[in-house]
Amino acid sequence: MLVSWFSAGVSSFIATYLIKDEVDKIIYCHIEDQHPDTLRYVTDCEKILCRKIEILKSPYGNVDNVQKQFRFINSAYGNKCTEILKKRVRKEWETGKKNLTYVWGFDFNERHRKEQTEESMPEVNHIFPLIDHQLTKQECHGMAAKLGVKRPKMYDLGYHNNNCIGCPKGGMGYWNKIRVDFPEVFEKRARREREIGHTCLKDANGPIYLEELDPNRGRFEEEIMEDCNIICQLKIHRL
Repeated sequence: MLVSWFSAGVSSFIATYLIKDEVDKIIYCHIEDQHPDTLRYVTDCEKILCRKIEILKSPYGNVDNVQKQFRFINSAYGNKCTEILKKRVRKEWETGKKNLTYVWGFDFNERHRKEQTEESMPEVNHIFPLIDHQLTKQECHGMAAKLGVKRPKMYDLGYHNNNCIGCPKGGMGYWNKIRVDFPEVFEKRARREREIGHTCLKDANGPIYLEELDPNRGRFEEEIMEDCNIICQLKIHRL
């Protein structure tokens, strides 16, 4: 069974589009912390793919519930919300299934993630359409625009991925942008940090609680610009 794990990001959509006639299932693990525009995007992608995207969801629902239940924010080895809200959901879906091949949306500049994925999940096969076609994230955005798919709102706000709002994996620049764009989320995450007694940020001097973060610290790169050059336009026309 060929399964595309759709992340509701632009790269994931293009990776799925490139093999849309071969894939057996397209699955999206929804988290309540996603921007509300995400489900609009999922529906729009279904129209272009001419395929139904199956939506799975953890009973925990959102990041705050996971942090409250497990009293865990983040670590060098990952965060609990990804494990519970995505990985556990996928593992439960896998139960009893054999001969699985997964489609991932890593772009050509993320080849290191290809190796990490193959090493961490040797029990299934993996394919990486964007790497095979040497497509960058910018080219994927350009291709999506050419196909008439409006990208998720988070990209237009300047974020590099359509991740959960207030992702514990974000750096100082990311959190200072969340502070401005989504102040209620920033305050919720800051309160939860204090309650648990752990932080998602630190520097050489130790942990930094969100409520103590200097608004001028960190850097946040410019938003991803669409780039659909002659190569990616040819790829669209051949599909």
